[in-house]
Amino acid sequence: MQSFMRRFITAVAATSAAAAIVFAGPAVAEPTETQTVDVAAAVSQLRTSVADNPGALAALDQLVADGTVDVALPAQPFQIPATSDIGQNGGGPGVYGSGIALDVDGFRFGFFGGPGTISPNQNGAKLEVMWLNLSNGQSGTAVLTEHMDVPVDTTIRTAPLNTGGGLIVAAVYGSLWHRWPDAGQPDGYAYRLGHIQQPSFGAVTR
Repeated sequence: MQSFMRRFITAVAATSAAAAIVFAGPAVAEPTETQTVDVAAAVSQLRTSVADNPGALAALDQLVADGTVDVALPAQPFQIPATSDIGQNGGGPGVYGSGIALDVDGFRFGFFGGPGTISPNQNGAKLEVMWLNLSNGQSGTAVLTEHMDVPVDTTIRTAPLNTGGGLIVAAVYGSLWHRWPDAGQPDGYAYRLGHIQQPSFGAVTR
């Protein structure tokens, strides 16, 4: 566990500069050899891959699928961050956090952001990722359930996924419990449930 935590923290830390760019606005594309994905086309293909999943389809309906995004390598945050009803600080609707692709003990999708830390108890919440490998046609959904109950725990992730190699598009949607210290509460914490309004969308290659 300690070895995994070190690798995981290193992978997440490596995304800090890129995350700042995500939340500051679109990055300027490199002038040469930058692989891009048309968001609308990718979302259309994701829609086909989750045609029997009403929750995923409803999430895609909220995604502003406009323009193109540069393809990233893991570990990288998704190019389009999520918005939610509580935002990053719990004060109301706004930018919430971002999906992330991780190569840590296998390929995983994760999510970081939101107010406070991630609550150990996620009963009544369900954060999911839908993904499609544009290179081999494989697709699927997975629930983000794994996280570490440590003083600073702002990332939750899937179990390792067998997506195959190639170009993968994905979107994170659903809900997530957060908590932060509050001496006025019986257990010493206040809790908020965040509902994603616009999914976080990303395009990565592995």
